[in-house]
Amino acid sequence: MRLESQDVLSIELRHTEDRGLPPASPGSHVDVHLADGVTRPYSVVSGDEGIYLLAVKREAGSRGGSAYVHDRLRVGDVIQVSAPRNQFALANHDGLSLLVAGGIGITPLLPMVRALEREGRPWRLHYTASNAAAAPFARELRQMGERVHLHSSASTGRIDLGALVADAPPGTHFYCCGPEGMLDAFAEATRDIDSARVHLERFGAAAPPQDAGSFEVRLARSGRIVMVGPDLSTLDALLQAGVNIDYSCRQGICGSCEARVLEGIPEHLDEILTAAERASNKTMMVCCSRACSPTLVLDL
Repeated sequence: MRLESQDVLSIELRHTEDRGLPPASPGSHVDVHLADGVTRPYSVVSGDEGIYLLAVKREAGSRGGSAYVHDRLRVGDVIQVSAPRNQFALANHDGLSLLVAGGIGITPLLPMVRALEREGRPWRLHYTASNAAAAPFARELRQMGERVHLHSSASTGRIDLGALVADAPPGTHFYCCGPEGMLDAFAEATRDIDSARVHLERFGAAAPPQDAGSFEVRLARSGRIVMVGPDLSTLDALLQAGVNIDYSCRQGICGSCEARVLEGIPEHLDEILTAAERASNKTMMVCCSRACSPTLVLDL
């Protein structure tokens, strides 16, 4: 365990049986199972040689994840993690990769930068933090030369994402991970770019509508019907009914709760599915998404 900045702690995970952990491609995350049933997804900053390096920021409004890691997790403790999943993969192309990170959003982008450098592919990184002391991994990034642009929002303000996108050469792929304001500005700046060249990862899903109504979920395998009220998520309704389903982030960003939709129209509130996947209505993330139709039939 190592303090990477004033509020970011990195933890190195090794297999208890002294064998390598499964490979984790750049952009991957793992679900970390902590005490009291708390499970949180964290990006794999490094998955080299069968060892995972994660970085966890202490969040002021922590619901148990980051506070537990910072205050209670210690060297020698044994925890369970999932196999890595990648919803934010590095695209295979020969053009420029322009990466934008804000704060702890550097964690999935740093392994991308390392991979691009190893492969000799062109890239640039713009990384902003409130100040130098708050920027984890800044020392390593400074050693990568002029392709890394470090910004301090306290002294220079926000990155002009519109200008970055406008000045990028044709065929550039754009990547962004950071706080909601940055991601919203990034989405606006790239709205006219081919969606296949725009990649972003959010820390949380869109907020559910305030006028959310009730609907029923029919479980195709068991024939059961579960009612979902306006103040209950689909996932919580299923769990309260005793349905065994995988889940982790509860925010629509990790993909572990994905369920196949057999009938009905979901209201997609996740940050994983593409526009085409949402339009097909073949799957949904039950932790955050709801229903536009009175009934959903799920393959559960």
